[in-house]
Amino acid sequence: MTDAKSKLRGDITPTPPADPLLSSAPSNSPAVVGYLVAFAMTAVAALMAISVNIEANVPNLSLIFVVPVVIGGVAFGLGPSLFSAILGALAYNFFLTEPRYSLMVKDPTNIWAIALLFIIGLIVSGVAYTSRRRATDAALLRRQATVLKCYSRDILAAGNTETIVSLTSEALAALFRVPVVVILVAEGKVVSVKKAASGVEPQEAEFEMALSSLATETVTRAGIYPAVTSRFDFWPVATEVGQGAVIGLAFDSDERPSSPDTLVDIVRSVMALALERRHKPPI
Repeated sequence: MTDAKSKLRGDITPTPPADPLLSSAPSNSPAVVGYLVAFAMTAVAALMAISVNIEANVPNLSLIFVVPVVIGGVAFGLGPSLFSAILGALAYNFFLTEPRYSLMVKDPTNIWAIALLFIIGLIVSGVAYTSRRRATDAALLRRQATVLKCYSRDILAAGNTETIVSLTSEALAALFRVPVVVILVAEGKVVSVKKAASGVEPQEAEFEMALSSLATETVTRAGIYPAVTSRFDFWPVATEVGQGAVIGLAFDSDERPSSPDTLVDIVRSVMALALERRHKPPI
């Protein structure tokens, strides 16, 4: 059992994404960091533009302010990218248009240049953010596919029920990165409880809700009747061998995925198959 658990952990433990678009901005970094970096990049772009403008009259010098917008959108998201676009337009107006060091604009052509710079910044920030989002989604799908592949392989080779429950809890924790509880039930009673990514301890009322979910074979949602006080969403794992299980996931209300059922349904189907395979007598 120990070998199977350690093997699964080695295969599915979440690791920082290798994609360059993802590794530059960890998901747990404070949002203010992105804005500070955007400000710094725009300041550097302004210094470079001023230095070049002193030496020669370069056309389309305003485009240098698009660079922080692109980097901000790819590395930190839409907010810092828009922030760079606004700062870039203001910096160009303040330092590079007449009258200098003022937000006043005398030449109407400069008004159009500033407006065009801002519009370009908005468009580029949207494109950069979309590219970053797609890269993030693709990396997430690859990770989920890897977790499910390893889980399906290892659980069907599990030697006992305890290992099946343990591998299931580890896989769910790797998929959703939230507190997980897998409750093994036999003859209407709780046989064992396996937790992963713990931090939320199931209460008596939640155990009763889990048993009710299995008995009725219905999914219950935390905070919704009849699970009004529950912190867990429960999915039943019904089998034909007199032993079943209940999967519980404690999502943060602000970060709850829109449709976790697809992944959970795959996991519970595989788990049900493993439990039935484990308990059915050979033909």
